[in-house]
Amino acid sequence: MTRLTEFSDRSTSIEGLRVIQTKQFDDDRGTIREIYRESAFRDFGAGSIQATRQVNLTQSRRGAIRGLHGEDMVKLIGLAAGRGFGAFFDTRPRSGSFGSLFTIELEPGTQLVVPSGVCNGFQALTDDCLYLYCFDTEWAHVMPGVAVNALDPDLAIPWPVTIDPADRSLLSEKDAFLPNFGDLEPVEEPAG
Repeated sequence: MTRLTEFSDRSTSIEGLRVIQTKQFDDDRGTIREIYRESAFRDFGAGSIQATRQVNLTQSRRGAIRGLHGEDMVKLIGLAAGRGFGAFFDTRPRSGSFGSLFTIELEPGTQLVVPSGVCNGFQALTDDCLYLYCFDTEWAHVMPGVAVNALDPDLAIPWPVTIDPADRSLLSEKDAFLPNFGDLEPVEEPAG
C-alpha cells in the first residue's frame, strides 16, 4: 500500500512561526520525507531559512527539556524519530505577538519555521526522541539573542512530563538558571 502526504503549512498565534507538514511518501518499505525543499517553502509562503549554515541533531531521553532559546537566527526544527512537545515564546518587543506562547505535540513529519527572536524549546516524550535543527547562521557560544527559563511559572508551559528541576539528566545547568521572562532586561530592536 502506498500513500502520499502533500506539503502543507499553517500559521500560529506567533507572528512568523509556521507549522509545516512535510511531503512524504509511505509504502511497505517505510517512509521518505522531504525535510526541506526551497520551492515548496517559497510557494506556500512558509518562509525560508535562505541558506543552511548548520544542522544539529539532538538525542534526548524521556522527560528531558531543552530550551527556551531565541538566538538571532532562523531555525527549521522537527523530529527525526520519537515524539516530543514543542514550546515557542515570542520575545520580540515590536512583534504583535510579543509575550505569546505556542505549544504543539511533535512527531516526525511535523516541522516549524522559527523566526529570529522567538524562543524554542522542547520536551522529549520518548527515549528515542531525535530533534533536528537547521540554522541559517552558525551557532556560536556568544551570539545575539535571548533565552528564557523553560520552567518560568509565569509562562505556565504545560510540559507533559513532570521533572525535578535539579535533575541534570532532564534539565541542563545552563537552562536551569536562565532568567524568567519578567526578569529580562528590555531589548531595543533596531528600527526598520
